Parts: sequence; C-alpha cells; structure tokens
Amino acid sequence: MPLPVAVPVAVAAGLALLAAFPPYGVWPLAPVGVALLAAAAHRRRLRAGAGLGFLAGVALFAPLLEWTNLHTGSLPWALLSLLQAGYLALLGAASAWVSPLVDRWRAAWPLLTGVLWVGQEALRDRTPFGGFPWGRLAFSQDTSPLLRLAALGGAPLVTFAVALAGGILLAAAWRDWRRPAGQWRPIAGLAAAAAALLAAGPAVPAGVRGAGDTVTVAIVQGNVPRLGLDFNAQRQKVLDNHVDATLELADRVDRGGQVRPDLVVWPENSSDIDPLRNPGAGYRISQAADAIDAPILVGAVLLGPGEGEVRNAGLLWRPGSGADLSQVYTKRHPVPFAEYVPLRSIARKVSAEVDRVRSDFVPGERPGVLDAGPATLGDVICFEVAYDGIVRDTVTGGAQLLVVQTNNATFDVAEARQQLAMVRLRAVEHGRAALMSSTVGVSGFVTPDGRVDGATGFNTAEVVVRQMRLGDGRTPATTVGVWPEVALAALAVVALAGAAVARRRRREVTPG
Repeated sequence: MPLPVAVPVAVAAGLALLAAFPPYGVWPLAPVGVALLAAAAHRRRLRAGAGLGFLAGVALFAPLLEWTNLHTGSLPWALLSLLQAGYLALLGAASAWVSPLVDRWRAAWPLLTGVLWVGQEALRDRTPFGGFPWGRLAFSQDTSPLLRLAALGGAPLVTFAVALAGGILLAAAWRDWRRPAGQWRPIAGLAAAAAALLAAGPAVPAGVRGAGDTVTVAIVQGNVPRLGLDFNAQRQKVLDNHVDATLELADRVDRGGQVRPDLVVWPENSSDIDPLRNPGAGYRISQAADAIDAPILVGAVLLGPGEGEVRNAGLLWRPGSGADLSQVYTKRHPVPFAEYVPLRSIARKVSAEVDRVRSDFVPGERPGVLDAGPATLGDVICFEVAYDGIVRDTVTGGAQLLVVQTNNATFDVAEARQQLAMVRLRAVEHGRAALMSSTVGVSGFVTPDGRVDGATGFNTAEVVVRQMRLGDGRTPATTVGVWPEVALAALAVVALAGAAVARRRRREVTPG
C-alpha cells in the first residue's frame, strides 16, 4: 500500500475502532478497524509500521479518553492518549515485522493478527504503574454475538475473536482483483470462517449453575450538586443525597408501594466523610440503614492507616449495629495520578495539577468478597472492573453477585457507558448477575447473559430496585483464569521469533 494511502487508512482504522465503543456502539467496526491497521502496516519498515500504529492509536484514544480532560485540563488527557497510542505503535511495528510470514502463509494472517492484538493488550493492561486496560477490543463488544465467548476465555478471548475477524476480512480483501478467475473459492472459505466465528458466540451457554436463591437489591444514585473535581467539597451534600434517597425508599416500602430490599448499594464516594471517625456521618448512615431495615454497602473514604493516607473502601453498614468492620473492602488498584501520585516530585514538574491529590490512597490487599447476609458480594471499585484478575478473585473467593461501585461525577456519560460495557462482559465471563452503582449515572443491573435492566440516566437522582438471582459454580473462564491470555501472548512471541527467522533466511538467499 503506498504510504500516502496508508496514512489515511491508519487514521480511518483508529476512527473505526472508536466508533465500535460506547456511546456509539457500532461493534462490527472493531474488526474493520483491525483490518485497516494491519493492511496499512503490511510490508512496511518497522519505523513506518510504528508510525502508522501511532496514528491509529491517537485517532482512537484521543476522542475515546476525552472525558479525562473535562475538569483537569488538556495536559493529562494528551499524555494519557499519547501513552496509549504508543502501544498501538508497537502493534503496528509488530504487524510490519511478521509480514514475511503472511506473505508465505496467507491463511495464517487472521491468527497472527489475533495473537498480536492480545499480546499488545496484555502489555498495555499491566504497564506502567499497573496498566490502563481502557479501550480493549473486548470492551467494544457488549452488544455483539462475540460477547458470550467471554464465558470461555474472558476478555482476552473476545479480543482475539475480534482481531481474528479483522484478519479474516483482510485476508479476503488483500488480493489482485484484476484477476477474478478463482478468486471466489478462498473468499468463500474466509466468509464461511467469519460466519462460523459469529455463530460460535451465541452457541456458548450463558451463566452457570444457579444457587436458586434470589435477592432484592436497591441501587441508590443520589447525584451530586455539581459535576466536576469539586464534588469532594460537596461531600456533606452528597452523603445527604444518598441518605435522603434511601429514606424516601423506606417510606415507599412502609406504605406498601415497594418491596423491601434485602440489600442497598450506594456508589463510590457516597460518603467522603469518614463515617468511622465522624459521628455525624455515621449517624446519618445508621438512620438510613435502620429506616430501610437492610444492610447498605457504602462507598466511603476512610482515613489512615498512616498519617496523610486514605483508603477508598466499600463498607457494609448493618441496621441496628452500624459499621461491620469485618466486611470492608479497600480498593486494591488506586488510579495513578488521580488517587495517588507516583514519582510526585518529577510529576509536579510536568503539571502542578498533581498537587490536587493531597493524600495518597493506599491499596488494599484482599479481594472484595463481602458477606452481606442475604448474599456474598464480589465488590470492585470504579476502574477495577477493567482488570481481569481483580474481578476474578472475587468470584473464586465465593462471590454470588458482582457489584461495581463507581463515581462518574468527574467524567461524562460516555465514560459511564464504557464502564457499563465492562460490567456486561464481567457478568458473562463469570456467570454472575452484576450491578453498577454510580453517584451520577449510569447505574444499572446486568443479567448473567449480559443484558442491562433498569439503567439510569446521567446526572440524575434515581433509585432502582430489582430481584437478582445469586450465582454458583464457575464458568470455564473463571476456572482457567489468565491462561488463555498467556497462551495467546506466547503465540505472539513465537510469531515474532518466527518472523525474525524468516527475515534472516530471506537475507541469506537475496543476492548482494
């Protein structure tokens, strides 16, 4: 492909990938974007392949992560977008590097494309500072037939399937169309492979063996007075909003207009006043729990354990007895540069905005498995839903219901819907009903087959009550854990090594 053509094709690849994600949600464009990037990088030098991958990455991540600049300025958004685009630059270079293998075995192109994407995401999900898995191909497939593949191999298998489909498209299109004779046979074969791939997803059973019990759960979305970083300055009002909404729910229950919930879930940051140290905050939460006569999972900021340290926690508050200190989950993966600042002295030279984070959040050490009484919860907080291992640990620890507590007050509805797409994948992956509780939206319930029920609006105060069936047992994805990703990433390394051998042999047989 001539370079003047490859450059706009790479940009188009990034834009096609962008359109596959919420809030757009045109999932078939994900494999199209994969195919366009692979086509642009094919047979290029490594530097050119990297450059084209970087262009695709900027076209994808800059608009996908635009919500990060709403209240912090453009610099953090630009740095994060460029960092993520760098991983697609590595992918573009890798795609160029394996070109000799593709030229020799054209049928291997879909497989090579699939494993390289999984390898790239495996690296991006873990580096630096624990990685940033936003924008994985799998998270664009929340309404796709491929979503159910998550029950077999989690997000890595879904990513592989999407990239494999892109490779099939590319292998079908990359040919000399001036010679039509015999073209239909390989195209028909590739079309059959694509159809079989799309049919494989719906064939996967949804959910696992159910425990038979159901619980009635209420999500309380109290909203905040103003969106933005100063939501923390409004912390008393935010707490009051969630208390008052719960008291109104209790009043409806007492009047017979609503079934009493077995459990109430408040979002992350619903009490940024430490209720364990502030008697007023503790009294208000107890007032709500006693009125509704059900335990409340409170998203709380707790002081300590050290001086100047805080914890982002899910804290179970029981009617009549208050805080249950045996059932506390501390967020295991605080967000770097948002909840803690690594290399603070260096980061301050880049942007003084890092000093908005006055106290570093310390990570928890245990999975979020909480015994709420009516159900055992698998609690994860905000961005943690993007990390495979953090969610899986709750299920292997005995969680019957997945709970995502989040605060989207500093972002927008696009970010909230992208996060809800991750919840949908996790529900299918582990065969568990799930819910997302947000301060401002979007909150909602998700069935084990990935369907959303009771989704709320954004920047609104709402209370949603649903019956949820508790899950038991494990899906194949829960059982095998990280191994599908390990296997596919290992194949990517083998492909890169094989391409090195092919390149060396080609140089040996090339005269001069």
